[in-house]
Amino acid sequence: MTPASAPAAGATATRASTNGSATHTTTVAKPPAPPRPKPPSYPHLLNSALGTAPTHFVPAVLIQGRTAVWIARSSSVGLLSFDQSLVGLVLHAGTVDPGGSGWRWGPAVIGSERRRLVAAFNGGFRFSTGSGGFVSHGHVAIAPTAGLGSIVTYRDGYTDIGAWHAGVPAPGRAVASVRQNLSLLIDHGVPASNLDCLSCWGATLGGVVDPARSALGVTADGHLIWAGGEHLTVSQLAGGLLAARVVRAVQLDINPAWVAGYLYGHRGGHGPLAPVPVAPGQVGVSGFFLVPYSRDFFTVIMR
Repeated sequence: MTPASAPAAGATATRASTNGSATHTTTVAKPPAPPRPKPPSYPHLLNSALGTAPTHFVPAVLIQGRTAVWIARSSSVGLLSFDQSLVGLVLHAGTVDPGGSGWRWGPAVIGSERRRLVAAFNGGFRFSTGSGGFVSHGHVAIAPTAGLGSIVTYRDGYTDIGAWHAGVPAPGRAVASVRQNLSLLIDHGVPASNLDCLSCWGATLGGVVDPARSALGVTADGHLIWAGGEHLTVSQLAGGLLAARVVRAVQLDINPAWVAGYLYGHRGGHGPLAPVPVAPGQVGVSGFFLVPYSRDFFTVIMR
């Protein structure tokens, strides 16, 4: 006699009665599936963001179980890619640049913004260099200049990059903030024609051609791309952005003390934030933008 097989969950099994005169059917109920764990309400930093990341983009931050940030690193440049449907860019005013008071987003990440903090990185040149304007929620430090490369965040939370009055702002869209810094580094997917002009892209410490540099770009499908590294020529910075399919970009600050990008671990929603440097070997910013900083900077927060 061949032994009977055990019925699968939810199947109907046939069993003989105790007196052998009849059979009865018994339905074996399938146990309910255990509930799925609820995604955390704070940005979840993945291990891929720690240590050495591959040269191609890999997921770095999850928000409600969805990838919001990707990271890639080479020996010279660190790259972050942000999904704007899940995160938004915020322009912060520094204690000196632009200085003053009354800014909606001040010189440090504080309060409820910390619970939503995904990333932060440096802003642009000192305003004394005449490199462009700064506007935040109706408060104007320096009026934008026509034709300069502009990082424009609209009140709907989305950010675009382009030349002022020659691409941005978009007609009919209310502007929340504008940060300008020189002319566009990349436009229509093509690098600027003067990449070899060292003085065109800011004064470097000691006159070196490859100081720390950083930039922010946007892809055709709306992803924001931050790039930064400790030893980059202008051409190398532009090349890293183009490899990430950036179509428009603005160079941000340069030189070691002013180039820094961080992701933030939330320690399971408890305890202080844990900053994770993005650019290989970056000198970094004292306080990681979590204490008052003298220069303007950007944060990326969950929507």
